[in-house]
Amino acid sequence: MKRLFYIVFFILCLLSTGQAQTIRNSNNAAIATIESDGTVRSSNHFKIGNIQSDGVIRNSNGAQIGKLESDGTVRDRSGRHIGKIESDGTVRNSNNSQIGKVESDGTVRNSNNSSIGSAKGVPQRYAALYFFFDFFK
Repeated sequence: MKRLFYIVFFILCLLSTGQAQTIRNSNNAAIATIESDGTVRSSNHFKIGNIQSDGVIRNSNGAQIGKLESDGTVRDRSGRHIGKIESDGTVRNSNNSQIGKVESDGTVRNSNNSSIGSAKGVPQRYAALYFFFDFFK
């Protein structure tokens, strides 16, 4: 019993120290958060999806809806290539056209280089999935 208590206590400590990072629109309003485990929540804290450590993207029901491969390739639920997120944050569609960029400071820009939001502290790939590939909208 004592061992179980320590395990539960340790897990609660880990959960309480995990930091969620906020995704904001161009008006600086919070529109979502991404937790340290890859859980994506709406602005009213409802779980809307998850990005797993292996790149699998799941909806709120746990069904696989896409995948982010290690090279930045983004695939839909059928495995079809729908875009790519380059290491510098550039986001390309399936035709290799630039559709946006997530800068290193978290600023999110569209293809016209206009700021459309921010995701400070959010991994560039996760922010790009949220803004450009419609998985969680």
